Parts: sequence; structure tokens; C-alpha cells
Amino acid sequence: MAAAGLLAGLKATSRWKPINLLSEYGAVPVRERIVEQEKYITAAGVSAGIDMALYLSEKIAGEEETKAIQLAIEYEPQPIFNAGNYSNAEEKIKNIAGAKLTKDAKKGIGLLGMIKHSKSILKMMK
Repeated sequence: MAAAGLLAGLKATSRWKPINLLSEYGAVPVRERIVEQEKYITAAGVSAGIDMALYLSEKIAGEEETKAIQLAIEYEPQPIFNAGNYSNAEEKIKNIAGAKLTKDAKKGIGLLGMIKHSKSILKMMK
């Protein structure tokens, strides 16, 4: 959404490693699990994405239906470590995770390149 220019000037969140890329596309990065700005909602990762889905479900279907959905998917996070949030993780763990994410990102550089190329084309079309 940020790369498409939809979040320009709006607060948004993402996973901890790519969150700062949001500012390159005009969004205002914030380290929160869920951010709702105007008609857009962003989440900060996998479990935050589930939180966001439940948040949206509550808005659409109500509290009881959403609680039933939460029960149906047995979503009751109980992590075995307190390292799932950037602000809680030890520096050594951040470095290990960062290296893994960087390695994975290099594999998918073609997609990032396509996004950047698409942004250039959109600018030229304006």
C-alpha cells in the first residue's frame, strides 16, 4: 500500500525490519501492532495480522461473533519467549533475526524491484 502511494502522509506499521521503508514511500512509520488511518489498516506482523483480522471482524460482525471466531481458530497467544516484539528482544536476537530476514529479502529482490519500477511508471503517468 505504501509503495502504491496509498499511505502518503498517514501513520502505518509493518514488521520491525522493513518498517523504516514506509517513510521512503511517504508514510509515517509507527511501532504499534495495528494502525488504523482513514480507510487503511496496517498490522505489524503475523500475529498482529490475526489481531487485525479479529479487530475488523468485531467492527463488521460484532463482539460475540468475533469471540466465536477466535475460539474456532483457537487463537490464544502464549509465546514461550518474550522476544516477539522489537522493543523486548535482546540485541543479539535482533541481529540474528535481521540477518535471516535480509537473506530472505535478497531472494525476493525481484519483487521489490518490480514495486520500485511500478512506482516510477506511476510517477511518469501523473
